[in-house]
Amino acid sequence: MDRRSFIKHASIGGLGAAAASALAAPAIAQTNPKVTWRLTSSFPKSLDTIYGGAEVLSKYVSEATDGNFQIQVFAAGEIVPGLQAADAAAAGTVEACHTVAYYYWGKDPTWALGAAVPFALNARGMNAWHYHGGGIDLFNEFLGTQGLVGYPGGNTGVQMGGWFRKEIKTVADMKGLKMRVGGFAGKVMERLGVVPQQLAGGDIYPALEKGTIDAAEWVGPYDDEKLGFYKVAPYYYYPGWWEGGPTVHAMFNKAAFDGLPKAYQSLLRTACQATDANMLQKYDYLNPSAIKRLVAAGAKLSPFSPEILSACFDESNKVYAEMEASNAPFKKIWESIKAFRAEYFLNAQIAEYNYDTFMMIQQRNGKI
Repeated sequence: MDRRSFIKHASIGGLGAAAASALAAPAIAQTNPKVTWRLTSSFPKSLDTIYGGAEVLSKYVSEATDGNFQIQVFAAGEIVPGLQAADAAAAGTVEACHTVAYYYWGKDPTWALGAAVPFALNARGMNAWHYHGGGIDLFNEFLGTQGLVGYPGGNTGVQMGGWFRKEIKTVADMKGLKMRVGGFAGKVMERLGVVPQQLAGGDIYPALEKGTIDAAEWVGPYDDEKLGFYKVAPYYYYPGWWEGGPTVHAMFNKAAFDGLPKAYQSLLRTACQATDANMLQKYDYLNPSAIKRLVAAGAKLSPFSPEILSACFDESNKVYAEMEASNAPFKKIWESIKAFRAEYFLNAQIAEYNYDTFMMIQQRNGKI
């Protein structure tokens, strides 16, 4: 091929590429329209792991759309108080929120089932139920009646039982105790004499310091250390039997979500699942060193007594029976969780439990 022929063909090819590029640009623009949403969190910025889940979600969505789908994240109190996040999303004040569903159990106990209820599943079990046991669809059937669509967007793992100003050894020690405890657990504890209090995260420390409350549960070592509870309530109990695997949800105004292109809806589901995994992994990495620092700083670490755990378990089952008899949506979801719970813990006690137990013994013997 001579030089003139080469230049002629190269020019034609160049024009073809340019034309293809010109044609492709509008198509991309159509599939990735400009969308800007606001998301209100139930958490303060100081809790970088749980608040940070919303920022991780926003980052994933923006990166996947070349910045065309932006979700602006606002901390608790910047638009609405933390415990009103889902209400704001449902009302359309914002398009999205990052919250824990059991905060709204007072409106209907069914809310709590999407997050965590006493003596239910751990984090792995909860995720298995959500993603493969129909949990997401069941909970969205309920959320749809509230004007919302929701997907798991984080998990803390089994939580701690909280900080107490005095030792709690028996059920009798719980009577009259004013305790900040979120969600459904308060209803169970109330039957044992506890006076449950609903407080946002940023209000807990001053209430403990002033003696307005006697005890408080929050999340676990890493977040609890940041809030400084050990300084005013040194007795640190475990496990948080009411939150074996608490799911944090990203919830979206249903009309806003339904109005998105299908590709954006799919992206939100995928980004939520990635955020869900990321949060649990981060807590698993950060909590071990945090618990050591807390004990070194004076936290008195103790398990709840078998008496307390058994009493709470029995009362929980009584509450569940009452709810199943009076609340059809609650009954439908709880029966699904219960059925899987029986299978999950049957399997978990075989390989997982024995492997973990053996390794823990090695750790205690200083071999690892």
